[in-house]
Amino acid sequence: MNRTLHVLAGGLLALTLTGSAIAQSNDAKPADAKAAERPAYTPRPPDSDFVIKTYHLSNVSQQNDANEILIAMRNMLQPWVKIYLVASENSVVLDAPADQQALAQKIITELDRPREIYRLTFTLADSDNGKRVGIQHISMIVAAGQRTVLKQGDKIPVATGTYGKGSDPMQTQFQYLDIGMNLDATLEDTPNGLQLKSKIEQSSLGEPSTIAGVQEPVIRQTSVEGTSKLSPGKPITLGSIDVTGTTRHIDIEVVAEPIS
Repeated sequence: MNRTLHVLAGGLLALTLTGSAIAQSNDAKPADAKAAERPAYTPRPPDSDFVIKTYHLSNVSQQNDANEILIAMRNMLQPWVKIYLVASENSVVLDAPADQQALAQKIITELDRPREIYRLTFTLADSDNGKRVGIQHISMIVAAGQRTVLKQGDKIPVATGTYGKGSDPMQTQFQYLDIGMNLDATLEDTPNGLQLKSKIEQSSLGEPSTIAGVQEPVIRQTSVEGTSKLSPGKPITLGSIDVTGTTRHIDIEVVAEPIS
């Protein structure tokens, strides 16, 4: 009986030790993986080894793109390297020795690449009682990863109030409303294809409405917003809309074509 207890106790102890070893091994793996991702730290060399160089970012057009390159450099270079972003010039200034300058140049070369350019063509097909009554094509040139906005239409003045005191003449305040077509598109070039985030708004004036003896404009608006997957050269339907109060129906399509 005692021997059996000793055997069981030994087995439990072995399991406990084995479990502890596995836990320690599992705890060590993330640390080792993180350490492998970081560049090995080296002591700061003497000031005589440092040189100042300026790197111009040729393909950056947005502040966020330059910030991402700057963050990558700060994470990969030694902590004693001095890095400055000159946003107005799309440039990075580096104060570092030759080996760090070479690594910085490699990072910039890999990240500061030309963006793919595409022509996005939106088609709005207007039907009334099943009969095609109008079609509109709107094209815009977009760079992958950047937001592009297109507006076409008029500004309509709307009276918002009056002011004036005593003998001063009354003045009328106006607010201007955008009427027409608004396109907001961001095209991302992902490993799985093109991803389009878009918002299409079309507005027009309806019959005015009289409120408290004043005629106020009525705005009719159609809006489609969402994210879609695209294949170059193949049109897809973004949405179909029934115009409220009418027999009209609007289909919205888009196609992306690369520009060489």
